[in-house]
Amino acid sequence: MDNKRKEMNAKLPDNAQEIILSTISCGVFTVDNNWQITSFNKAMTEITGIPERDALGRSCKEVLRGDICHGNCALRETIKTGNRIKDKPFELIDAQGVIKPVCISTAVFKAKDGTLLGGLETVRDLSVVTELRKTINKSYRLNDIVSRNHEMGRIFELLPKIAVTMSTVLIEGESGTGKELIARAVHSLSDRNRGPFIALNCAALPDSLLESELFGYRKGAFTDAKFDKKGRVDLAHGGTLFLDEIGDISSAFQAKLLRFLQDHTYEPLGSQRQYMSDVRVIAATNKNLSQQVKEGLFRDDLFFRLHVVKIELPPLRSRLEDIPLLIESFIRRFNAIQNKTITSFSQDALSIMMGYDYPGNIRELENVIEYAFILCDGTRILPQHLPVWLTGQGNDLKSGRFDPQIELKRLETSLIMKTLIQHDNNCEETARSLGIHKTTLYRKLKKLGIPAPVRKRN
Repeated sequence: MDNKRKEMNAKLPDNAQEIILSTISCGVFTVDNNWQITSFNKAMTEITGIPERDALGRSCKEVLRGDICHGNCALRETIKTGNRIKDKPFELIDAQGVIKPVCISTAVFKAKDGTLLGGLETVRDLSVVTELRKTINKSYRLNDIVSRNHEMGRIFELLPKIAVTMSTVLIEGESGTGKELIARAVHSLSDRNRGPFIALNCAALPDSLLESELFGYRKGAFTDAKFDKKGRVDLAHGGTLFLDEIGDISSAFQAKLLRFLQDHTYEPLGSQRQYMSDVRVIAATNKNLSQQVKEGLFRDDLFFRLHVVKIELPPLRSRLEDIPLLIESFIRRFNAIQNKTITSFSQDALSIMMGYDYPGNIRELENVIEYAFILCDGTRILPQHLPVWLTGQGNDLKSGRFDPQIELKRLETSLIMKTLIQHDNNCEETARSLGIHKTTLYRKLKKLGIPAPVRKRN
């Protein structure tokens, strides 16, 4: 048998190992005794978004940036004990910062004399399986967007249909609701996803700079123009141009933007020539543009040119059921970034988080969690780790955001969670205290997005 194996190996080309690794669909990489990556196959590049040349020689935890790389590393355990690990669930962060569910298996390399040479890890992408499971469970995820909310679910269903067209898209929503994430999702789902995604915040620049930033300029167009500069339109060629805060541009620039949207031609400053652009335009605003039109602050012809397809993002206060899901997602991200092993919020800390109004929406929620990560040295975030201003604030009547149904939902959530805490997570006692049947309590917990309570053990 050994002689036959030697004969077969002799017939294999010198680059057989390289050919095999490049053709299998499972990601495979190897490390030496110093945890430096020594090989990295094509599938690993597809899973992580990191080219082989950038991965070789780097520490594996720098490349994978996963939630177990800094604590319960499977490969380290295999090398230490000699025991292989098979199909262990794991979440890595790819080159674009997207969290990907995978499963890993490990093995070790040894010389004939038993000397340890390094380790091998295979990585299988579970994104499709995870997406199917989330659909079945009525929760949704698209890139960095997670939700259980039915309105967001409707948007998720709409995005692939929007993506295949060239129609201009208008995204409306309060600041911090994730308008750019939606725009990036449309881009990634379209056949333009191999092209660039170029963003421009229209509110950040005055007209003179906005025009040159968008359309570019030629050398000598103005005093400091020492050379030609490409504009965002040119940089986005073949891809998507995202114009954020479109509701803040002046009337004068609205006319120039309208002309560009009508025929997709533009003139860089200082140029006598018109250029055609091949870009898909997505615009976003935190203002109500139709109201702006009624008040004479926004051109109606530009509004209708932008308003081919409209997406309205709900504020976080109207999708309270998403807060636990978003918290879970941010915990995974900050664990990877800050090298921590925080597992969850305590139930009283979660009660505070669920009872807040979040005028800054998801961005504010993310900031709160990042703040808590800084203060927390353990594995659970407690109330003392939250900002002092967080308690006692809710639906604001003066701000114009007051909605009786949202306020009722918030108060119901807060009451249930406080009663659960009072009764040490005993659902039967909690239901009795609230004067409802236990099955009614479970139904409310599911509807409000409150995680299933776990009783403390003595």
